[in-house]
Amino acid sequence: MTAHTLKTSTTLPFQPEHELFRATARRFLETECVPHREAWEEAGMAPREVWRRAGELGLLCYRQPEAYGGMGADILFSIVLMEEQVRLGVVGPMLSLHNDVVAPYVELYGDEAQKARVLPRMASGEWIGAIAMTEPGGGSDLRGMTTRARRDGDDYVISGRKTFISNGACADLVVLAAQTDGGISLFLVETDGLEGFARGEPLEKLGQWSADSTELFFDEIRVPASALLGGVEGRGFAQLTARLAEERLMASAAAVATIETAIAHTVAYTSERQAFGQRVIDFQNSRFRLAECETEAVVARTYLERCLRRFMNGRLTGEDAAMLKLWTTDRQNQVVDACLQLFGGYGYMLEYPISRLWLDSRVSRIYGGSNEIMKEIIGRSL
Repeated sequence: MTAHTLKTSTTLPFQPEHELFRATARRFLETECVPHREAWEEAGMAPREVWRRAGELGLLCYRQPEAYGGMGADILFSIVLMEEQVRLGVVGPMLSLHNDVVAPYVELYGDEAQKARVLPRMASGEWIGAIAMTEPGGGSDLRGMTTRARRDGDDYVISGRKTFISNGACADLVVLAAQTDGGISLFLVETDGLEGFARGEPLEKLGQWSADSTELFFDEIRVPASALLGGVEGRGFAQLTARLAEERLMASAAAVATIETAIAHTVAYTSERQAFGQRVIDFQNSRFRLAECETEAVVARTYLERCLRRFMNGRLTGEDAAMLKLWTTDRQNQVVDACLQLFGGYGYMLEYPISRLWLDSRVSRIYGGSNEIMKEIIGRSL
């Protein structure tokens, strides 16, 4: 069994246009990304050209209105693209961050001028988006951020440092969170030629090597007052927390796709690998462990689809998203580890996709809010 024969949902309202989009995404990933994975991993990032190609094919900002270069598509298009990236082992470029995290901040909270300037450029791949919340002194503690923006006439002057910023090394637009007199505020920072702005080298990570992550430095950068997202200071914390539920939903979609992909690879391997005169899958231990993994995969997908339907109906709560993220990413790490074990020594070799899944999976329990934070959110709701 290959990743392309994995089961797909039968309960979500997929339409022919979703499957056409899936075919386009798959061709793009197979032809434009898979052959270059090793080079991109060595470089620590995907090149700008592949972003522009994704824009040409309609794989960027498709959920935004047509007036801004999108298609007005629903979240199921993002699920399709996420599934195909996971199944083909394409981590970078980080399309979902650009499409499902950064662009919606501009669409939902930006004024008309901001949307008209930013979204078409993001849809074409001319601009690559990033969001900068995390600081070296704190991750999930948004209220404790120290990056500061002060009003100076018609500008804001911003100083601070952000870390673990995905797409940071190539971002043309950064949604930057900073403290203002009115509280946390978000700014649309255009990086080209920006005096006082600097990027660190791509960070050396345990996994996800082709997905660039870096530190960003803001040394008295000056941006126009019109860069304030939403036009009013102090709305940033509410904007950030409101968007985290969808971010966690997409992280969970990646987790479920990873679980299913790991099982598919393992069934294929153990069906061919011989030990003691029989296939590895014919040992009771192998069958029982895979049976457990498959059960966890079905439960995880069922819960994911329930939450997706709630999201599409406008009823997904922060507690729902926290429980989903906690459950699916914990299961992701457990299932991938169990599958790697069934590969034996070959599971430890980087030439096998299961080892890459194992390395890439560990961060899922950290990003989008650590799973300990998810437990705190859930616990407070009891």
